[in-house]
This record gives sequence, C-alpha cells and structure tokens, in this order.
Amino acid sequence: MLIAKDTVVTLSYRVSDTQGQLLEASDAPMAYLHGGYGNTFEKLEAALEGQAVGFATTVELAPADAFGERDEALVQTIAKKDFPPGVKVGGTLRGVADGGHERIFTVVKVKGPQVILDGNHPHAGKTLRFALQVLEVRAASPEEVAHGHAHGAHGHQH
Repeated sequence: MLIAKDTVVTLSYRVSDTQGQLLEASDAPMAYLHGGYGNTFEKLEAALEGQAVGFATTVELAPADAFGERDEALVQTIAKKDFPPGVKVGGTLRGVADGGHERIFTVVKVKGPQVILDGNHPHAGKTLRFALQVLEVRAASPEEVAHGHAHGAHGHQH
C-alpha cells in the first residue's frame, strides 16, 4: 500500500541539526494519519506522499517549516520565590502564554532571586534534518479519519 490521504503511516525517525548532531530519535515507531491533518510537518508529508514500506529519506526543514523562529518575547524572568522549591536549570514548567495556549517553559538560568524561563521550543530557530524510515502503511479506520489522528501506537517491531 502506498502512502496517500487517509493512510496511517508508522515510521522511525531521527532528528539532527545541520552539523549532524543527533537531537532526538524515536525509541518507539511513531504512527500518524497522513493527508493534511496537521499531525506532522507538511514538508515531511510531501516527502512521504506516494511512497511505500521500506522507503527512507532525509528531509531538511528550515525553522519556518519546523518549530518556527525563536521569539524572544517568550523569554520571561520570574521571581524565584514564585516557584516550587527545587527549581533547576533544564527543568520544565507548563504555563499559559498569551492567547491562552498552553506552552512548556524551560528553565534556562537561575540568577540569584530570579528564574529565567524560555517558552520557545528547544528546536526553535534551528534548521533540522529529519531522517525517516517507513515501517508500515495501512488504511485508516473511519474513526481515525473522523478524529483526524491515528489511534494507538501499536505496530510490530522489526
């Protein structure tokens, strides 16, 4: 079966920066509903369209096509006393950004009584290389199409 609208694609992926440093790799295969449902980046869907199991490719995405440019307005300084105890650099906190969207803030620095948080995605502003390998392609169920995403990450390991 070929990858087309309303197929569920299971793939393994590795994300690295343009220097080839590995930033992220899939421990378990990831399944997504193909066909413009916003479950993965458009450029990745375009690269996979019409392909079959066993297809492997590397797609380079500019920041605008991946996690966006860095937004310095998302860097905030908050008083340490307003934090739960044990705040550490690299820790994350769920917060709500302007517009009511939930965002994950990463603690980037603790400076005396102040904590500096960054609401940007860790990969924001980076050009990323996605190495993809297609493990499985199946027709989506009517429920999956109705809900706009794949159900369950079941799939067989190779």
